Amino acid sequence: MREIFDSTVERLFADLVTPDAVRAADTGHWPAELWAALEESGFGLAAVPEALGGAGASWADLCGVVRLCGRYALPLPLPETLLANWLLGVCGQPAQAGPLSFAARGSLKLAAGKVSGVAVDVPWGRNVPALVAIAAGEVPTLVLLPVEGASACTLRSNTAGEARDEFVYESAVPLLAVPLPAGVPADVLLLGGAMLRSAQIAGALQGMLEMTITYANERVQFGKAIGSFQAIQHQIAVLSEHTAASVMGAEAAFAESVETLARLPVTAAKVCASEAAGIGASVAHGVHGAIGFTHEHALHLGTRRLWSWRSEFGTLTYWSGELGRALCQGGAAAFWPSLVAGQLETQAGARA
Repeated sequence: MREIFDSTVERLFADLVTPDAVRAADTGHWPAELWAALEESGFGLAAVPEALGGAGASWADLCGVVRLCGRYALPLPLPETLLANWLLGVCGQPAQAGPLSFAARGSLKLAAGKVSGVAVDVPWGRNVPALVAIAAGEVPTLVLLPVEGASACTLRSNTAGEARDEFVYESAVPLLAVPLPAGVPADVLLLGGAMLRSAQIAGALQGMLEMTITYANERVQFGKAIGSFQAIQHQIAVLSEHTAASVMGAEAAFAESVETLARLPVTAAKVCASEAAGIGASVAHGVHGAIGFTHEHALHLGTRRLWSWRSEFGTLTYWSGELGRALCQGGAAAFWPSLVAGQLETQAGARA
């Protein structure tokens, strides 16, 4: 299944996700033709169980798809739609057609069947009809909130120009509300967002590595290609190392996330990817020199996303702290077993 997914998406993106299309989206243009093609292919429902109308694909099947979203700087919420519909399926709810997003941060509360509070940094919020969130209450509850039901909306964008909006809800009636099943943590959307961004960063790094190698072999200085100079080769080797580490981290996180999201692999993947994002962007711009900073060149379409995505759904510092605290909480005797089992001790002392 994965080979079919990857090849289909790559052909689609190669035809439609051009640098000009990404630049147009950065200015606020919604690429309707591209979304229609994605929706027709059914990829937004890929992670939904077959019984609920999806393809029943695993996260391992979809890692390549999310990586390609990063590699091509896809200006659409396909990764967010995948995660939102997956969580709806986990909760036994039918998938939603069309683009979806989710709020991993905020202060939403559910009381008497109504939701109040703030949803912060919602990816593509202005472009979707509804968003998924976890509302606090007697128990953590999955809610599906209509964007038009917000009493206030503040439009914001990240460094890459992607929408990251804020919504205020006052006694809004959700489209659905269902308690999270046992075993699904209340921070599932934060964890899922970190997993998505780790794969997108890995894909962006892969695209940037290819672009950097091509440029180094074509750019001639002092009578020969700059890629033949040892200093440039060293920089490209550093970029290659961090790209490979990010790819493998993302692959492990997706592969280990079966019944639920695997906290330790996801945490490690986001730490690895966030670190690689800064180093990789620096190396790519260093090799390209001045031309890489121009608007006409495509390099910034990747690097601006790396600078944005490395901080979304938990920074390098945040996830490093979570990893360190969890491992220290388990004690020295639990350190190696935790690594082998791919599980962390949570603050409550349970395995996750």
